Amino acid sequence: MSDHLEAKPCSHSLTVRNSHVLPPDTNMHGTLFGGKLMEYLDDVGAIASTRHARKPVVTASTDSVDFLHPVKAGHTICLEAFVTWTHRSSMEVFVKAITENLLTGERQVCATAFMTMVAVDADGRPVEVPPVYPETEEEKWLYDGAEERMNYRKKRSKDSKVLAEKFGTDFPWDSSNNNKER
Repeated sequence: MSDHLEAKPCSHSLTVRNSHVLPPDTNMHGTLFGGKLMEYLDDVGAIASTRHARKPVVTASTDSVDFLHPVKAGHTICLEAFVTWTHRSSMEVFVKAITENLLTGERQVCATAFMTMVAVDADGRPVEVPPVYPETEEEKWLYDGAEERMNYRKKRSKDSKVLAEKFGTDFPWDSSNNNKER
């Protein structure tokens, strides 16, 4: 990491977004579409990482998103995100989503995720980002596990590339490909 980039605390990138869950954002069960939640996760992750890097960013990966509790129409969803760790041009962002019944005040964590965002220049090439440092116990816990999570993501990315190569772009139902060995 270059000495010219001053380290910033995790809290410097904190991003919070609240949204009312309305019927157009819900499925036939009256709960928030999973894809809509993923859109929200990506949005707050991008804002937090841009705030940290002060550069444009792209999403490199999203770790698995576990839907822990349904988010019902009429409730709100609050997402909190911050940069937990940095590498040369990449940033790990932790995102927590909380659903709230505004009438009763009941709140539940409905999802958590780690995202990897990469800072890029005007040509889309990765650029260096400032280091980040934790201050709270929770931030330290996330920071301490980040390198292990990065190594897991690297392995997962390699596995995804193998799958992409193996299955390629051919349509499996195309009869002209039936003689092709897989």
